[in-house]
Amino acid sequence: MERESMEFDVLIVGAGPAGLAAACKIRQLSESTGQDISVCVVEKGSEVGAHILSGAVFEPTALNELFPNWKEMGAPLNTAVTGDDIYYMTSAEKATKVPGFAVPKTMHNEGNYVISLGNLCRWLAEQAEGMGAEIYPGFAASDVLYNEDGSVKGIVTGDMGIAADGSQKDSYMPGMELHAKYTLFSEGCRGHLGKRLIEKFDLSAGKDPQHYGIGIKELWKIDPAKHEEGKVIHATGWPLSENGAFGGSFLYHIEDNQISIGLITDLCYDNPWLSPFEEFQRFKQHPVIKQYLEGGERVSYGARAISKGGLQSLPKMTFPGGLLIGCDAGTLNFAKIKGSHTAMKSGMIAAEVVHKALTADSKSGEELTEYTTAFENSWLYDELYAQRNFGPAQHKWGNFIGSAYAFVDINIFNGKLPWTMRDDHADYAQMKPADSCKKIEYPKPDNKISFDRLSSVFLSNTNHEEDQPCHLTLKDPELPIRENLPKYAEPAQRYCPAGVYEVVEDESGTARFQINGQNCVHCKTCDIKDPAQNIVWVTPEGLGGPNYPNM
Repeated sequence: MERESMEFDVLIVGAGPAGLAAACKIRQLSESTGQDISVCVVEKGSEVGAHILSGAVFEPTALNELFPNWKEMGAPLNTAVTGDDIYYMTSAEKATKVPGFAVPKTMHNEGNYVISLGNLCRWLAEQAEGMGAEIYPGFAASDVLYNEDGSVKGIVTGDMGIAADGSQKDSYMPGMELHAKYTLFSEGCRGHLGKRLIEKFDLSAGKDPQHYGIGIKELWKIDPAKHEEGKVIHATGWPLSENGAFGGSFLYHIEDNQISIGLITDLCYDNPWLSPFEEFQRFKQHPVIKQYLEGGERVSYGARAISKGGLQSLPKMTFPGGLLIGCDAGTLNFAKIKGSHTAMKSGMIAAEVVHKALTADSKSGEELTEYTTAFENSWLYDELYAQRNFGPAQHKWGNFIGSAYAFVDINIFNGKLPWTMRDDHADYAQMKPADSCKKIEYPKPDNKISFDRLSSVFLSNTNHEEDQPCHLTLKDPELPIRENLPKYAEPAQRYCPAGVYEVVEDESGTARFQINGQNCVHCKTCDIKDPAQNIVWVTPEGLGGPNYPNM
């Protein structure tokens, strides 16, 4: 098919913190040298920030480097952290507050801010556009384009107006080819193009498999008498520990009498009956948490997977014609429960390397191996290296003993113990047969503190054009019923936080695997956790998915 095309010096896929920091830095360097470098950012969300979801306690280290005067510029960092509380929840009713001296120092938040990462991304986009970058929301990057020599040439955006049966509707509009000398992939966790690039160029050779968590978050408006602006609460233990799972939770007091609350479930859990969504609903009923929610109103809901494997799981980030940056590679620092500052720094390093290559008039499509050296010489690498054993320790020994190990490793030895722990078991491969696990009976929602999935998805403002090909594809359409149902009680029904997957029976009792693609909040959990790796997430039409206002 003949498609229209556009040429740029640098193409950035994804308007998250990594991609936008890269765009800003390239344009800053372009202005300082007087050599105009064209930058294009494509974003599948309806607007910048529409698909951004994070806690988020934000460390401003990278932002201080990128925009030293960000306060005067009006960056939306409005709520400084005023206090840290950490709890180990021992049961549905009890919790022990961990004294500050016993907490790994990476989890202290002095000097940090409680923010909406979506709003920070909107602000970064304004800065990038103000410096001459072009940003196109509503355009999903559907595939990678390659030059004849195998180097990355750019991307093609998805066709619009394709019916579910594959025919062209009256509104049909073919996607465009976007070509660039260098393409930066910053799609976030489990980026579908990043996943293909890792496979094509064997970027994970010699690395541990990437590890993931599913973060489920709500935004609440609470009683002003209960609000403590800037207070940060983290917790671990119950309810996940009750079912042999790992993870942690957060409750952050932000401005305007609002709190953000969430639960991160490590996707290495083995009981197929477990539902991260239902575990989150249980978590909210704990007295330590419920006291803030009672009398309040739930404002928004969302979910997103996070890449948490750390340094041992970080793939090679360079390949001919492009780079993987941010959570597309997996730069999140799980020991800090933070990934925005690390994502931004990875994008800024990429910008410096790309700018140097372009101003030196390097051959288009070359592999920017200088990025690896620059990355390893940065504070970002030092930070990830010092905290490299946190995640493996949590998986090996659980949250309580794992955190005790982290205290010794990080607080006493500053991450310089002479060994590196490995975790070479992929998350999807941890699932045990359903008949060997305890079946979990979850309570019904009370519609005051706990809720059902469909009413939750409604608050995410999720929408997809109904008559389009399903973007949740199956390598083998028969496998869910043939294999996953008898062996694992088809866990997609439970690990999806949006009610996308169902097993339904017809009048004769024959089971059928139903995919409600319109509900999908683009969290990528299904692509990660399916024990058969049969579900492949691809891009729907641009503009589809959630529309998060302040997440």
